[in-house]
Amino acid sequence: MTFSICVREEYEDEAGDDQFRFGVAVTTRLPAVGTLCPFASENGAVATQSLVNVELGEKGVEYLDDGLAVEDALQSLLNADDGAENRQLHGVDADGTFTFSGDECKGWYGHTSTDRYSVAGNLLTGEAVIESVAETYEDSGRDEPLAKRLVDALGAGHAEGGDKREDLHVQSAALKVRTTEDEEHSPYYNDLRVDATETPVQDLRETYRLANEGFAEAMDRYEEAMEEDDMGAAEEE
Repeated sequence: MTFSICVREEYEDEAGDDQFRFGVAVTTRLPAVGTLCPFASENGAVATQSLVNVELGEKGVEYLDDGLAVEDALQSLLNADDGAENRQLHGVDADGTFTFSGDECKGWYGHTSTDRYSVAGNLLTGEAVIESVAETYEDSGRDEPLAKRLVDALGAGHAEGGDKREDLHVQSAALKVRTTEDEEHSPYYNDLRVDATETPVQDLRETYRLANEGFAEAMDRYEEAMEEDDMGAAEEE
């Protein structure tokens, strides 16, 4: 019912220190996918889908935060899950990726991965959906925020047909980005959801645009007040 992407990127912060950012984005032909499928922390990102078991995402990220490798964390959860053959589960951590598609997922279903990202989907129009998501992310470079590039990757999969259940018109999309950097003010566009719409990727892109614009405006007006933890002066602006 879904296709999604999880990614890891290394970068240098302004002080020249090595950091990681992790991102996950997902869309489906059902409402409120952001409440069920995407999970992320400063230690990795996980997507749980097909016949969704939210615990796989919640505990998967908890295990990453406890120091388990993504493969060990997610495989251990699948081993204890009686419905594993109905699940799709994939994710990334600082060292690698993990992908799983159960034999009882509904076609077309499948996944692809490198050591830096994973893509998976089920009930799709075909393999071209996840291939296009992966290729678009691969070609995206680093000039724009990861959140925007994740939306673009979802858009590419949607353009290839996406979820094949055209009779279901209420759709949704979501993304999350987390970083190891100790950011004083995390951008608003790093945690976005569109819960019920007929144009999920288009609406997520517009939500990103407005959140980006709003974050810049808020920093212009309130950054000093936020740094001082005192909104008294800002109230008069």
